Amino acid sequence: MDWAAGKAKELHVLINNAGGAHGLDTIARGKDADWEAMIQSNVLGILRMTRAALPLIPRDAGATIINIGSVAGHTVYEGGSVYCAAKAAELQITRTLRLELFGQGIRVGTVDPGLAETEFSLVRFKGDAAAAKKLYEGTNPLTATDIAEILVWVATRPPHVNIDEIIVKPVDQAAVGKVFKRQ
Repeated sequence: MDWAAGKAKELHVLINNAGGAHGLDTIARGKDADWEAMIQSNVLGILRMTRAALPLIPRDAGATIINIGSVAGHTVYEGGSVYCAAKAAELQITRTLRLELFGQGIRVGTVDPGLAETEFSLVRFKGDAAAAKKLYEGTNPLTATDIAEILVWVATRPPHVNIDEIIVKPVDQAAVGKVFKRQ
């Protein structure tokens, strides 16, 4: 934020793209380092960046804070306990911030993707490229470009329009764990 303040007097869009899932261990086999990494980035990262950015965000100008969540913040799955909890926390932080900034003209929302082929799975599988690639085989997942276009759309609505929450999944994903795989 010090760098941003040195470049511009105001920050009109903040996208908190903190995140990452580390492993798919069950609670019984979970590793503290993985859990702490997920809480640090997905929860504390959003809180700290938002707190640091707020002094630079103009009021009553249609400025926008967008947090990147996940369908995992809405639906749990085995092996995803801490990641799901962290993304549920992101959702609740977003909703709380919307209430706390009410009346100040700052838009606050969350974009919550489902299956998206990014570096996400490479991180989750701790660098195992074959395991990461296998997750997407036979599917037509979302791409980083798909999400980027949505973020631009959210941030460029008229100043009086707030997009609170968007859940976006590829057509090949009906729910967490229900993904169509072509032969």
